[in-house]
Amino acid sequence: MMAASCQYSAGERRDPGFFRRMWAMVVKEFVQMRRDRMTFATMIIVPIMQLVLFGYAINTDPKQLPTAVLTRDDGPLTRAVLAAMKNTDYFDFRVQVRDPEELDRLVRSGEVQFAVEIPASFERDVRRGDRPSLLVIADATDPVATGTAVSALQGLIDTALRRELRGPDDTIAKTEAPFAITLQNRYNPEGITQYNIVPGLLGVVLTMTMMMFTALAVTREIERGTMESLLAMPIKPVEIMIGKIAPFVLVGFVQMTIILGAAHILFDVPIMGSVWLLVVLATLFAAANLAVGYTFSTLAENQLQAVQMTFFFFLPNILLSGFMFPFRGMPEWAQVIGELLPLTHFLRIVRGITLKGIGFADMQVDVLALVLFMLLAMGLALVRFRRTLD
Repeated sequence: MMAASCQYSAGERRDPGFFRRMWAMVVKEFVQMRRDRMTFATMIIVPIMQLVLFGYAINTDPKQLPTAVLTRDDGPLTRAVLAAMKNTDYFDFRVQVRDPEELDRLVRSGEVQFAVEIPASFERDVRRGDRPSLLVIADATDPVATGTAVSALQGLIDTALRRELRGPDDTIAKTEAPFAITLQNRYNPEGITQYNIVPGLLGVVLTMTMMMFTALAVTREIERGTMESLLAMPIKPVEIMIGKIAPFVLVGFVQMTIILGAAHILFDVPIMGSVWLLVVLATLFAAANLAVGYTFSTLAENQLQAVQMTFFFFLPNILLSGFMFPFRGMPEWAQVIGELLPLTHFLRIVRGITLKGIGFADMQVDVLALVLFMLLAMGLALVRFRRTLD
């Protein structure tokens, strides 16, 4: 048998038509690849997208973090400390408030990453050698976003007032630190990574499953030829869409229950806010992704193309939403794209409810963004479905 096999291989190599037939198969595959534009685009565009996003948009050392300040003493030493903080490139003072309540609200709602409070008589206490304490509040829900900035604070104590403390005050700067920094890492004081990642998994899982399964369910109907029977019935396009989406909403409830339960039991992730509010907003988020999946099903010619389309949408969601990397560390153009993605707003909602205990008033902008995205996706899905019928 081995001899016959070797003879066959040798004969095959001597066959002058072997390479011609093989080349014909290669050409056939290239022609098929050219016709399947979605697969060709996946092979070309996805590596380019990954190169651009990882090379330009991803940054684990965010700078120019939005910071609010409450100054009870507006002397030259106060201005020197704030200038030194700004010169580190980590703190961008955007808001000046008048009371501690407003300072707390800005941190709780996520509008600022840091808040600084300068105590009254700060300058007098420094010059008298009383070492006053300067309060810095950090939103530590994402430890990566604040870690390096917090480390930069420690170097300010000895250098911020070196230029101002001269002459009679020179001994203050030489003997001991002229002031102290009291740091409050709120919402995740121990810097536990699971507190940031695990709640975000709820949005990631809902995005992937809701969108992909809906796109596959409708495309499968078209491939099997059962869509024609469905369209022959006295049913409207919007009724078909809702009927297709509704079962997956129930699946989303099951997934949400499993993830939140596991997060609380296995990882001790706190749920500080309203569970029912989280359920309602998670349903809104799931409906938005279901509408996107339904739109993809009207564009795809087969199930493979439906999967490829969902991957195109899922990749920027997971990279530009703040799930894997700090959102504020990305350049402005990447943040603009991220603000258009539903996962970005849902991550702020789910982390705010679980870790901060915020209510609807503190996340109106993110809820409105989800509503607008869902309405736009559903409208586009209905328009595309009617064109498919025509």
